[in-house]
Amino acid sequence: MAQISTEVVGDERGTLLAFVEAQRTAIRETLLGMTEEQAASRPSASELTLSGLLKHVAEVELTWLRLAQQQPNERQRSRETWNEMFRLVDGESIPDVLAFWDRVRQETETFIAAVPSLDDTFPLPEAPWFPKDGKVSMRWMLLHLMEEFARHAGHADIVRESIDGTKAMG
Repeated sequence: MAQISTEVVGDERGTLLAFVEAQRTAIRETLLGMTEEQAASRPSASELTLSGLLKHVAEVELTWLRLAQQQPNERQRSRETWNEMFRLVDGESIPDVLAFWDRVRQETETFIAAVPSLDDTFPLPEAPWFPKDGKVSMRWMLLHLMEEFARHAGHADIVRESIDGTKAMG
C-alpha cells in the first residue's frame, strides 16, 4: 500500500514531487509478488495489464520530460508502435522497465530542481487535443503526471485485485 511520507516538504516544488512519487509508488506496489506471466495477464474486461501499465507510465513520464527539456524523445512512438507502449516486447521484463522508470524519475527530479521557476513554460506538440501554439508550465507538467499516475494506479489496483484478490487499501 502506498504510504504518504511523514516528511513535510516545505516548498511547492518538493511537495509536487512528493505527490508524484506517491503515485509512482502506488503503481509499483501493484506489481509486488507478481510473476511476469501474472503481470502480463488480462483478468478483467479491459486489455490493461500490470506490466503494460508500468511501461506506459514510465514512457509517458519520459515523453513529458523530453517535451519540457525541449529535447528529442528517444522512445517516441509512431502510429505503428503506439500499442507497444502498453505491453512488454522484445525480451523486456518488469525489472527492466522498473530500472528504466527509475532513471526517468531521477532525471525528472534533477530537471525540476534545476529549472528557475515552476512558472517556466514549454511548447506543446502539434496535436488535435492541444491548442495551437499552446504552452504549459513546469507546474502543470507535474500536476499532469500526478493525474496520469493516479488514474493508472486505480486501473492497476483493479487489475491486481482481479488477479489474486490483493487490495491496495486493505
